[in-house]
Amino acid sequence: MLRRFCDGKLGGALIAMGAGGRRNVLDSKLGNAEENGGAANTTTPTIPRAPKSKPPFTLGQLKNAIPPHCFKRSLLRSFSYVVYDTALASLFYYIATRYISSLPSPYSYIAWPVYWAFQGCILTGVWVIAHECGHHAFSDYQWVDDLVGLVLHSFLLVPYFSWKYSHRRHHSNTGSLDRDEVFVPKTKAKVPWYNTYFNNPPGRLGSLFVTLTLGWPLYLLFNVSGRPYDRFACHYDPYGPIFTDRERAQIYISDVGIVAMTYFLCKVAMAKGLGWLVCIYGVPLLIVNAFLVTITYLQHTHPALPHYDSAEWDWLRGALSTVDRDYGILNKVFHNITDTHVAHHLFSTMPHYHAMEATKAIKPILGEYYQFDGTPFYKAIWREAKECLYVEPDEDSPEKGVFWYRNRF
Repeated sequence: MLRRFCDGKLGGALIAMGAGGRRNVLDSKLGNAEENGGAANTTTPTIPRAPKSKPPFTLGQLKNAIPPHCFKRSLLRSFSYVVYDTALASLFYYIATRYISSLPSPYSYIAWPVYWAFQGCILTGVWVIAHECGHHAFSDYQWVDDLVGLVLHSFLLVPYFSWKYSHRRHHSNTGSLDRDEVFVPKTKAKVPWYNTYFNNPPGRLGSLFVTLTLGWPLYLLFNVSGRPYDRFACHYDPYGPIFTDRERAQIYISDVGIVAMTYFLCKVAMAKGLGWLVCIYGVPLLIVNAFLVTITYLQHTHPALPHYDSAEWDWLRGALSTVDRDYGILNKVFHNITDTHVAHHLFSTMPHYHAMEATKAIKPILGEYYQFDGTPFYKAIWREAKECLYVEPDEDSPEKGVFWYRNRF
C-alpha cells in the first residue's frame, strides 16, 4: 500500500501553517500600500523604509544592554533540544511505518501529507540546531559543535563545513551587493531579460515553485542566487573559490559525510523500495529545504530593507539589514530562528534559547533600526516576490551607494 501510494503521489504536499497575530506599524502600512495600489509604484513609497544612516549606537552598547547570561552556552541544554527533536522525529517515523502504511484509502491520502508536514517541520528544527553548531553557539567546545553539526547536517544532505564557511561569510558581509554570499539582489542592468516575462501571477507562482523545491540544492551545487565569482563555485568542491586553503581539508570531510549518507539511503532504497524512502524521508526533506529557502529569503528580502555597495557598506548597517518574521507556532518549532534574526546577526554565537530575551533587551536601543513584519509567511513570500524584483539607488538621492528594491521593470 505504501509503495503504491508513493509511486502515484510523488509530488508531496506542504501544508501551510499560519503565523501568529503579532503586528507592528509596518504591517498596517504595507496593507494600506496594497489597498491603495502601492504595488504598482516602482519605489513602493507607502512602505516605511528602514534607516540607511549610520546608527547612533555601537555594537558594544547593544551587548551591554543584554543580560550576561544570554551569552553563556550550556552543553546540557543544547543537547536537550537535539534529544527533543530527534525523539519527535522518531515518533513520527514510528507512526508512519507502523500505522499509516497499513491504512486503507482514502485515509492514507490524508495521513501521509500530515506526516510529511509534521516531520518536515521537526527536521527543519534539527537543521536549525546544526546551524547553531556552525556558529559555535551550541557549546563551549568547538569539536563538539562540529561533530554534532556534521552528523545532523549530513543526515539532511547538507555539507556541514562547506555551508558553515560560506554562511559565516554571509554574516560578515550581510547587505553588501559586492560581498554577501546568498540572496544577493541584482541591479536592473544585471537582471536577465527573460525575467520580465515572469513578472505576473503565473510567472511568480512558477518561479516560487522552482525556488522552494530546487533552490537549496541549486545553491549548493551551482551557487545559484549566491555571490558571483570569477569561476565555477560549488559547495562540494574543496578547491572552489568559496573556500580558502585552510578550509579545504574540512570540505573533504563534509563531502565524506554526504557520500556516507547517500550510500546509506541507497541501501535503504534497495531494501525497502524507492517509494518507501521517498515517502518516509524524501518528501519531509523537500519540506525542510522549502522552509530553509523561505526563512532565509524572507529574512533578507523586504521592500523596507536597504542594500549597500562598497562605498556605503559597513558591518553594523549590513547586520541590521534584516527583518524578524512571525511564523506562529512554528517560531518555537524552528527554535526562534524566524523571529530573532536581527539579534542573531548581531551576536551569532549566542544560543538560540537566549535570543528572545536578547531581542527584548536591545529593541529599545535599536528603535527604528529594528525591523519586524508579522505578515503570515505564506503571504509575505508572495508579496516579496512581487515587490522585490531588483535594487537601484534613488535617483534624487546623493547617496548613490544605497540601493532599494523596485517592483516594476
